[in-house]
Amino acid sequence: MSRQLKSNYQIKLIVKRAIRKGGLFFYTFVPITDFMGRILGIDFGTKRIGLAVTDPLQIFASPLKTVKNHDFEDFLKEFSKTESIIEFVIGYPVTMNNQASSSVKYLNQFIRKIEKMFPGIPIHLVDERFTSGMAFRTMIDGGVKKKDRQDKSMIDKISASIILQSFLDKRLIEDKRQK
Repeated sequence: MSRQLKSNYQIKLIVKRAIRKGGLFFYTFVPITDFMGRILGIDFGTKRIGLAVTDPLQIFASPLKTVKNHDFEDFLKEFSKTESIIEFVIGYPVTMNNQASSSVKYLNQFIRKIEKMFPGIPIHLVDERFTSGMAFRTMIDGGVKKKDRQDKSMIDKISASIILQSFLDKRLIEDKRQK
């Protein structure tokens, strides 16, 4: 005797990978909820912290906000109530000879604080060299007025966006190589 269960629950799937073997296609599906989490990009500074966030499909990084260092924990708690953070990407200060910069000691304390607040969520470190200069150049190219370009908080959140987008681009390239 068989029974059919009725349910209104639906799982939406998205194709993660399609592989062709011979004349057949094999698809790997994942629940769309796996893509709904956000990756938070962070440009850490001792005074201000620039933040960027991905879209739900984790394709694009967008500047989010710049917060004062002492307000970061409160902001992160509030943000995590409305958005699911699945990864952190933090700019890592490196000198021109690939040595850790002197500000790493402050960054390491900051990372430990995030690990304590969000245990189990991966933290990725990304080289942040030249991101402030790139952010400033982006503002000039975007037609931002000189007075507005002097706002350092704008540079911080654009830098966080550049850090996060470079991480996403690198991940995409690695995924393509594995195929």
